[in-house]
Amino acid sequence: MAWETERNAWAGAQASYEVDAGLRQYMLRVYNYMASGVALTGLIAALVANSPALTQLFFQVGYRGHLGMTGLGWIATLAPLGIVLAFSFGITRMSAATAQTLYWVYAALMGVSMASLFFVYTGTSIARVFFITAASFTGLSLYGYTTKKSLSAFGSFLIMGLIGILIAGLVNIFLQSSALYFVISAAGVLIFAGLTAYDTQKIKDMYWSGDGHEVASKKAVMGAFTLYLDFINLFIMLLRFFGDRRD
Repeated sequence: MAWETERNAWAGAQASYEVDAGLRQYMLRVYNYMASGVALTGLIAALVANSPALTQLFFQVGYRGHLGMTGLGWIATLAPLGIVLAFSFGITRMSAATAQTLYWVYAALMGVSMASLFFVYTGTSIARVFFITAASFTGLSLYGYTTKKSLSAFGSFLIMGLIGILIAGLVNIFLQSSALYFVISAAGVLIFAGLTAYDTQKIKDMYWSGDGHEVASKKAVMGAFTLYLDFINLFIMLLRFFGDRRD
């Protein structure tokens, strides 16, 4: 009887170890995809902003740096919305390879859109805020991964807050209120900080050791896509506070 109990305990410990190892490998895959997407976005943004030919292809730079977009620029800006919809409603039907391709295309298109930041803010301040964002994101995501406390109760409030700032942002396009702009930015920092921890825990909870390669790959891509969006939006919100605008 004692031998049987010891054997069962050993088997349980072995299974737990295998799950932990699988989870670490899965999360590492998620973070690698996410970091590669951010790197691709940054590379494309810098390339477009520093190449006059590419800048003219997507943007119209007018008097005192006034920035407009060409037809191709509008396509590059709006196309990511279609990819978000494809992920939201079609991820179960698409293959892992298709999901990965859409993710890389999204990251590249975001790079085109974010090239506009180089015409608004100095390169030094963009780099500084990027490192602030990276440090903040790392700490928040690590908290979401390691905490034993369930963050699911905060999820609905964060989503409601996200919808709120999206609506307020649309309204402020017409109002052009600096006070509302400040409130949106401040709320955005808090919301995306919270979403970073919440989404990390949710992605961790999605892991199941019995998933096949195809399903596990799609989960990793979707997890990376979610964290990518948290990082990019947190970066933009922080840049509004700490970025130095060009004269």
